[in-house]
Parts: sequence; structure tokens; C-alpha cells
Amino acid sequence: MPDATDNWAATSELEAVLASVAYLLTRSQAHERQTARAGIKAARSDIYLLRALAEAEDASRVGDLAAWLMVEPSHVTRQIDRLQAQQLVERTPDALDRRARQVALTVEGQAVLNRLKQANIASLMNALDGIPEPDVATTVGVLRHLVERYARKVRDELHPEAAAADATPDT
Repeated sequence: MPDATDNWAATSELEAVLASVAYLLTRSQAHERQTARAGIKAARSDIYLLRALAEAEDASRVGDLAAWLMVEPSHVTRQIDRLQAQQLVERTPDALDRRARQVALTVEGQAVLNRLKQANIASLMNALDGIPEPDVATTVGVLRHLVERYARKVRDELHPEAAAADATPDT
């Protein structure tokens, strides 16, 4: 049975690998090369916003996007302004609240995101050459689980009142 020392060592190795991956994926020159290959000009944080909008089933409110991205709503508003100027997103009135606006990807925004994903996938396929597909699939599963748990923890720390409400059983 593994003990705490084994778990610490394995977690320490994982931390080092994740730090290396994060560094490699977030270098500004690498981002600029990938976006150039995709024929777009967007900041790294803007790409995450586009991805969040693409994953949403419908248009999203700024506050919901900010919570998902774990940033302040004012930051998301500035991003939306930049992306709207590039015609990548559009704002529409919220049917439930006249004061609020919904944000959604435009057709061009979806096309830009698709081009970037294709460029990223091509780079990853090159880097993963020779690694068996089952190993890649297992890695995806483990990393997805890790990301979900870590994001939940960060969101709970940012919004402890929401975490407490979620933990309260319905009566």
C-alpha cells in the first residue's frame, strides 16, 4: 500500500511536469507562432474566453464567463470589447434581464477558434509522435479530472459563499 512519502514524491514529480507543460504552452513566442499559423491575432486570455463561449450551449453573461474563467467581470468586459472589435463575438440583449447583455461567438469567431485548434492539434500530434494512443487517452482522462478538481477548488476559494451553498443539502 503506498504511503504518504510515495504520494508526496509522485505528486512532486507531477508538479514538475505540469510546470514544464504550463511554461511550454504559455510562452508568448509560442502563442504568437500558433496564432500566426492559424491566421489570427488574439491574446492568450482572449483564446480562453473564445473557448469558454464555444463550450457554452447558449450565449453567456459576462458574470458567468468571469466566474468560469476565474477573473473579475471588468476583465471579461475588456476582452469582449477587443473581440467584438474584431467581429469574433457579439453582444445581444438578455431576454430575461433588459439591463444585461448576452455574449456569443460569431461565425468568424468560431472559424478563428477552429483554425487555432487545428494548429494546436498539429503541433501536439508532432510532439506525441510515437506515443501509443491508449497512453494519450489515459493522460487526457487523468488531466481532465485534475483540471476539474483544481478549478473547483480555485472557484470555491474565490467564491466561498457559492461553495457553502452548494455543500448545503436541500431540505
